[in-house]
Amino acid sequence: MNSTDLCLITGGGSGIGRATAIKFAQNDIKTVIIGRREEALKETISLAGSYGTNINLMKCDISKDSEIVRLKNEIKDNFGNVTILINNAGSSSSVRSIAHIPKDQWDDVLNVNLKSVYRICQEFLKNMLDKKNGTIITVSSMAALTPGLLGGAAYSAAKAAVTNLMGDINAEFSNMGIRATAIMPAEVDTPILENRALIPNKDARSTMMQPEDLAEMIFATANLDIRTTVETIIMKPTIKRDLSDDLNAAMNKTD
Repeated sequence: MNSTDLCLITGGGSGIGRATAIKFAQNDIKTVIIGRREEALKETISLAGSYGTNINLMKCDISKDSEIVRLKNEIKDNFGNVTILINNAGSSSSVRSIAHIPKDQWDDVLNVNLKSVYRICQEFLKNMLDKKNGTIITVSSMAALTPGLLGGAAYSAAKAAVTNLMGDINAEFSNMGIRATAIMPAEVDTPILENRALIPNKDARSTMMQPEDLAEMIFATANLDIRTTVETIIMKPTIKRDLSDDLNAAMNKTD
């Protein structure tokens, strides 16, 4: 990875996406962050301080296919060729149980966490294949490996699928200069936790991983020489907390 690379990060207005954008900017990698809330994206740039000059923003709703196509074209025209794609944007349902989750919540989670990743990868892969150079890193989840009420039925299904999607990219295109990684973190203190039936308090969050921990791993993975692919990464908090109250609350939330 060098100063000629261009990095695209989805969900760059908060949490892991924000921390990752700042990390790349601090290392002089030109970065484009996207999200639905322009003010949040501007805040990311502000928090990067003097390194904010390395970050550009584009407002984009990746749940809409027309927005993804527009995104690809405008990035190409305004910034050049994306060589590092970080699929970070995510969505969870407020109802976690397969017995109760409404169809609209199921569809939203699958759309944001799986369909949008497939479409963004598909659009940006075209140029990566032409150049025979591309790194795709997707923030999946431990829910892909240990499905259940903590992440929820829809989230677990989507993250398992997107993890396999990264494997498919490696199976198809590794000999063409493309590599893909699925990072599967357990609990990270990010805004997505606000959608849980039992929102973790300060004490619970104190033992969780922080967005900066994921940013370090994402940067290290992208910074490896292109000859090396890290296919999957599992990250967990060192201290294991009692999740019984969280699971009970998720089980009893039906609407």
